[in-house]
Amino acid sequence: MSSSRDPHRAAAELAAELNNIELGFVLFFCSAEYDLELLSCALTAAFPDVQVAGCTTAGELTPRGYDQGTVTAIGFDRNLFSIEVGLVEELDQFTLTEAQALIDKLVAGCRERRVAPTKGHTFALTLLDGLSSQEELVLLTLDSVLGSIPHFGGSAGDDIHLTGTHVYYDGAFRTRAAVVVMVNTPLDFEVFTTHHMRSLEQKLIVTQADPSTRTVYELNAEPAAIEYARQLGLNPDELDYRVFALNPLAVRIGQEYYVRSIQKVNPDMSLTFYCAVENGIVLTAMQPDAMLANLAQRFESIEQTLGEPLITIGCDCFLRRLEAEYTGRTEATSDFLVEHNVIGFNTYGEQFDGMHLNQTFTGVVIGRTANEF
Repeated sequence: MSSSRDPHRAAAELAAELNNIELGFVLFFCSAEYDLELLSCALTAAFPDVQVAGCTTAGELTPRGYDQGTVTAIGFDRNLFSIEVGLVEELDQFTLTEAQALIDKLVAGCRERRVAPTKGHTFALTLLDGLSSQEELVLLTLDSVLGSIPHFGGSAGDDIHLTGTHVYYDGAFRTRAAVVVMVNTPLDFEVFTTHHMRSLEQKLIVTQADPSTRTVYELNAEPAAIEYARQLGLNPDELDYRVFALNPLAVRIGQEYYVRSIQKVNPDMSLTFYCAVENGIVLTAMQPDAMLANLAQRFESIEQTLGEPLITIGCDCFLRRLEAEYTGRTEATSDFLVEHNVIGFNTYGEQFDGMHLNQTFTGVVIGRTANEF
């Protein structure tokens, strides 16, 4: 990782740390505060013969834990990882035919290197423009063609400015686009998601919404922000990220609850969400349990199966990071991430097997053991 704010120096520092003749691919996560045009040029110069992909963040997970204003990167050895990368540019027009062609091309590219069989040894990572409002469509389409290949990812952030989020592919930062990374490896791995929310009794019915913009105008037939605030015993002008982080809403699917995080209050007292919301759905009030305990339990379970992890690539909702700050658990959570060698970023939304999620920690744990074939 590099904390240098100079793009060329930052890229040079990454290249120096990842200097290896077997380097086959670089995945990075960077603060949106960088001059992205300069950083793209610097990364191209620093890694001239290596494919690079990444995105902007709402905070970085680096070798020193929670970070901001930095760039962090992972280098993949070509002998243990066969990696192919694709781009989706027209998110709102992404069809099943296009998805099938893309996945077929990525899988075929991975097979050429004969690192490991495809089945059971391949996962997909997606990075999407976090302000595109197209995650659900893209993820559902991809999930339909990925078959048994597990999939996770995150929505790019911009340090909570909500003005421009970017993904990086083929030497350039792009908006309204998605990057699909196919990873084939003989190493053991587990793709997972976890959250620490528990449901309460309060229910809110979405009585007027615009799913295309993720805007809810009415809850329980009242202006959305006013009704949400009333349920919490607050005035609408008291609603902020702290309130959103500590008082999320969720939709129940089967026996599971999936958080639908609020992005902002609009002047007309409507609420914009980070996930899709539709007319008629019932939102359940949620309350955080112990976030770090939940994370520790999930990691312990995975590591009992995989053994000591080589690395974990993590997509951690930025609202979880804010919750850690608000509850005085930032340092403890950061230490945990360092202890378990987690590298990744704080997202505007997480992705898991075709679902778009909020306020989760989603990722892949990669073990140190390679399977024999």
